[in-house]
Amino acid sequence: MVHAFIMVKTVTGKSEGLLADIRELGSVSEAHIVAGDYDIIAEVDASEVYGVLDVASSGIQGQGGVTGTRTYIAMD
Repeated sequence: MVHAFIMVKTVTGKSEGLLADIRELGSVSEAHIVAGDYDIIAEVDASEVYGVLDVASSGIQGQGGVTGTRTYIAMD
């Protein structure tokens, strides 16, 4: 199992609407609006790293209003 965190930057005012869409994506176990350099953090569990990459690239980056992402794979 691969556990990862995807940090998401959004267009101003779009975080709340995107949060609901991101929470509905397969493999996303949790997602939260946060303060700081990013607007949303999504927690992802997938059977392999390609599942995480698919959620990040096709699922999250494909949403209108997302301006960037950064993915961190947990090592423990």
